[in-house]
Amino acid sequence: MRKILIGLLLLCYSITSIAQGKLVRHEFTAASLQNNKGGEDPLRQLTVYLPADYEKGTQRYPVIYVLHGYGGTDSVMMSVWINFKKLLDEAIKTGKMRPMIVVAPNSNSKLQGSFYTNSSVTGNWADYIGKDVVEYMDKNFRTIPDRKSRGLCGHSMGGNGALKLGMLFADTFSAVYALSPAVLNWYGDFTLRSGGFKRISKLNNIEAIVKALNESDKTGDFDAFFAAVLTAMARVYSPNAANKELLADFPVTYVKDSAVYDPKVIAQWEAQFPFYMIDDYLPQLRSLTALKLDWGRNEEFSHIPYTSLQFSKKLEGYRIKHFAEEYIGDHGNMLDGFDGRIFNELLPFFDKYLYVK
Repeated sequence: MRKILIGLLLLCYSITSIAQGKLVRHEFTAASLQNNKGGEDPLRQLTVYLPADYEKGTQRYPVIYVLHGYGGTDSVMMSVWINFKKLLDEAIKTGKMRPMIVVAPNSNSKLQGSFYTNSSVTGNWADYIGKDVVEYMDKNFRTIPDRKSRGLCGHSMGGNGALKLGMLFADTFSAVYALSPAVLNWYGDFTLRSGGFKRISKLNNIEAIVKALNESDKTGDFDAFFAAVLTAMARVYSPNAANKELLADFPVTYVKDSAVYDPKVIAQWEAQFPFYMIDDYLPQLRSLTALKLDWGRNEEFSHIPYTSLQFSKKLEGYRIKHFAEEYIGDHGNMLDGFDGRIFNELLPFFDKYLYVK
């Protein structure tokens, strides 16, 4: 009897081991980020999930590209904040999702966010994802090198990036899922009246802005946080190498305590907001196999629920098929775990809409 029990335990262990996928970390030099004027490192890291049977077979797999949020990295997104390996192992084992490769690229910058946008100053961050990372994955892993087998998703800044790159690279990705997408348009805590713009005018120095951001984690200084976010956005939305301190122009500057608005720069920013991009990318949006965005009702960032719904309504007005959902939750509390949205919504979404040979 004891031998039988030991045998069953060994069998269970063997089955469990077989069901385990693997996380690997690679790095490569991204052509789209080389020779930038902002001092951004073109050597980039990727955290890649490989399904359990990857190393033993010759099968090719669909790929889900995961874009991290502001202040994040590839490893933070995949291993620290969200336990993707645990969720993916269980989803594949239980049939919630077929085996797939999942990759998170590192898009962190000196100001802790690239906003997945090409910049004449800090490098071409959209091309880095849509060209360099995809090319690297197809060259170094057994992917299915077809848009029908590539999905794109992201959270917060990454949700913004997923929607933006879904439009810019609709010939590369076919299914897009945005979780709590940030700064789709002006509203609430993200407006031209943000105290972050005033703080930028006072500090007017990258090192001082980064220092204030790091201290804001302890002090809860929201203006310092937004000063860093807005500077990161300016360096990709309205880059200007002639501005030696910040390498960017800003839609709002301050002379003493008086705000000065620049219509030209405001227009530059709005041209990069996914809400306004919809008008210019209707064929691309219609070509997507599937598009979804969701957000928490109790968001800490008040602009996200409003602008996400606004984005969805605009898609609806153009009769672009998509899914949109508000759920009871905040910016991140409902994402991880087996009862979270990544496991129950995002992974089944890609299982349904990505092509598997």
